[in-house]
Amino acid sequence: MLISPACRDALEGWLIHRKSLDGVAVNTIEAYRGDVLGFLNFITAHFGDSTGLKPLQRVKPTDMRAWMAHERKRGVAARSLARELSSVKSFYRWLAEREGFEPTAVLATRSPKFQKKLPRPLAVDAARAMIDTVELQASKDWIATRDAAVLTLLYGCGLRISEALGLTFADAPLPDVLRIVGKGGKERIVPVIAPARVAVDRYLQAQPYPMLPGDPLFRGARGGALSPRLIAKAMESARMQLGLPATATPHAMRHSFATHLLEAGGDLRAIQELLGHASLSTTQAYTAVDTARLMEVYDNAHPKGLKHG
Repeated sequence: MLISPACRDALEGWLIHRKSLDGVAVNTIEAYRGDVLGFLNFITAHFGDSTGLKPLQRVKPTDMRAWMAHERKRGVAARSLARELSSVKSFYRWLAEREGFEPTAVLATRSPKFQKKLPRPLAVDAARAMIDTVELQASKDWIATRDAAVLTLLYGCGLRISEALGLTFADAPLPDVLRIVGKGGKERIVPVIAPARVAVDRYLQAQPYPMLPGDPLFRGARGGALSPRLIAKAMESARMQLGLPATATPHAMRHSFATHLLEAGGDLRAIQELLGHASLSTTQAYTAVDTARLMEVYDNAHPKGLKHG
């Protein structure tokens, strides 16, 4: 049974709201659409009623449990189901405010428990070896310098792969600091270390395409925007040569940036700012910080810490 036009309109209205007001990325919007559409399809079939928004307003805890059981039976993992539930709750908060009904049955649904996977940074020598190996294995010299420049930005500046590949020729040559717009439109200032500037300069001198300000800084072999998948594939090949685990991904280079800064005595709050994390707890997980290290930061910085008596 197809969902009603009213439900579909409500879903699109919520997605427009998230995209315009919350600055949510396109890929995230598509994930939201799939999550909530799956829920709406289930509820429509569950109640056997595809007219208007009324079925959504009479959802009870038993209906939510039936949906979650249905998802688990389909093979949806606990982590993915937790994400789906989060999307559904966000949609319901918006819809309930708009339509004037009580969403407690949905909002009170408990998320399934799952073991959070802590990121695994590379060792310092492994991160350096990864950059060197990626540069050696490319078929063309300019692609070799490109791949090395991208990884140097991830490791040397803590950029996300999307942020590095979002740079344009207007950003070149790279300045001492970059203004990066990250997740949710959050802006941050990132210092650019000398090796990163040198790596990008080498790439710019080698790459064969015209350099117009609005064009992507990093190009694919045919001149289009570089796909993050190509960088991931280059790292897959390099990690096999180096005997590194499957966790040695582009995102692991960013993890490594944060962890190695902390190990060198960097301040956790400063690292949080460099990464663009809204929450310190995210940075803690990112850098595999233990409780003792957190207490050291607390004692040094907090007004009630030991250093401030």
